[in-house]
Amino acid sequence: MVAGIESALGDCLDRVSGIVNVPDLMARQSSPIRLHASRPSGVNEPTEAAAAGVAEMLAVADQATPNDAVIVLLSGGGSALLPAPADGITLADKIEVTRLLSAAGADIRELNCVRKHLSRIKGGRLAERLRHVRSVDTLIVSDVVGDPLDVIASGPTVADPTTFRDAGHILEVRDLLCRVPPAVVRYLDDGIAGLIEETPKQTPANVRHRIIANNDDAIRGAEVEARQLGYEVTITRDGITGKCRDVATRLAAEFGRAAGRPRCILMGGETTVSLGQATGLGGRNQEFVLVFFAALESAGLPMNGLTLLSGGTDGEDGPTDAAGAVCDASIHALAMSYGDPTNALTNHDSYHWFDRAGGLVRTGLTGTNVMDVRILLLT
Repeated sequence: MVAGIESALGDCLDRVSGIVNVPDLMARQSSPIRLHASRPSGVNEPTEAAAAGVAEMLAVADQATPNDAVIVLLSGGGSALLPAPADGITLADKIEVTRLLSAAGADIRELNCVRKHLSRIKGGRLAERLRHVRSVDTLIVSDVVGDPLDVIASGPTVADPTTFRDAGHILEVRDLLCRVPPAVVRYLDDGIAGLIEETPKQTPANVRHRIIANNDDAIRGAEVEARQLGYEVTITRDGITGKCRDVATRLAAEFGRAAGRPRCILMGGETTVSLGQATGLGGRNQEFVLVFFAALESAGLPMNGLTLLSGGTDGEDGPTDAAGAVCDASIHALAMSYGDPTNALTNHDSYHWFDRAGGLVRTGLTGTNVMDVRILLLT
């Protein structure tokens, strides 16, 4: 995104300044737009380095003049890369809340509702700080099904339809009110009581938004490649969402009995995993593939001629060095020779189950994030 901006502005770059928080491996110190190292690989949560970068962003926003045009670049993963805890909330508090919500299986809308109400930049608050400038153009790479502007990267430049009461209700429903840091509960209670100003409910007139890439683009790219390889392609038009195990089990029952000429089924979207007290290592994509093949085996459905890959388009799946996993009958047989998958399923330890059999997909950071892609080949 930064490279595109610099190319488009060309001779105007001497009038440009800016900072963008990125994973450490993407960092670059050159001007005029600095790529600020904000988190190491495999650590998809806020860091002190990211918070320092946001402090610089807010300073840039406050120093902008009425004649300035501001460009905001947002992508999937932006919520973790834009930490600016509200007064009275520490970075550790926000990390703990996010971990607890993620472990409880909260989806991205629930996560971001809570994060927006514990932030000084999310939920439209950045747009409020930029009301005085000539224009604000937000360019967005979406990692959320349906491309909702208020959810992607927790919507720093768009009005927020959620409230403090919504955030508190999410923690209550997820049975987390007694587990999150007390400062978080106090802050949300103060917000519900009207003692803290709500997130903005109207987007300033000087702000425009444009989705420049999303999950559909990735799926269409995969479709082109699959057709060139001679496959008949079927695309599930609605993004795959819901609990990972439920979705993977249902799809195994649906496609495990499929027959006919070679086909490629493409699925986008993003699932969730409830970790509970699990001690294993993995991510939703690795677990999706493991559950899919475990369901085939349990139902006595054939595996020959069937291959499934599920991966994150950013190259990261959970706190691991893998983008996801791929499996077919041979990989499954090799993995089974090392042990039954029951423990891996119980402990959410899909990483080690696939690693021994060569089923992990390691791409490294891709430089984008448009959710997950699942490719099912029937041959």
